[in-house]
Amino acid sequence: MEFTHFDGQGNARMVDVSGKEITKRCAVAEGSIRLSEEAFRAVEQKTVKKGDVLTVAQVAGILGCKRTADLIPMCHLLNLTNATLTFEMLPDSFEIRACCTVKTEGKTGVEMEALTGVSVALLTIYDMCKAIDKRMVMNEIHLVEKHGGKSGDFFFEEAGE
Repeated sequence: MEFTHFDGQGNARMVDVSGKEITKRCAVAEGSIRLSEEAFRAVEQKTVKKGDVLTVAQVAGILGCKRTADLIPMCHLLNLTNATLTFEMLPDSFEIRACCTVKTEGKTGVEMEALTGVSVALLTIYDMCKAIDKRMVMNEIHLVEKHGGKSGDFFFEEAGE
């Protein structure tokens, strides 16, 4: 397998997708953040002084999807047709799981947009809760699945599954 972001001389380059067909693309990414019990309860009860953490993180994550090309140098600027971000509260472990789904009709995939959306959402949770807990840990940010394009469908499976 060759690295497509380098030319024959080893220089970084954006992949030329001008000859590719436009297809429907979708990617889903997820990750989580572990908080202290105090911070988790504050998010859950909407008592964090900076505001409604999950609503702000949702908007920030969607904005992150839309701004991925500004953050990741070789990403193409995409016309997204949909971006959603949802959260699952996990009270047994004081974690919040974020799931981001991104869609487009284009010549390149939206995996980076979904991963960026999750990352920005989790960073926003950290930012809004850091006055309560600076020991929060973000975990397992990964691509869950992707559809469309030349490489076809992908589904994340744990090693050994």
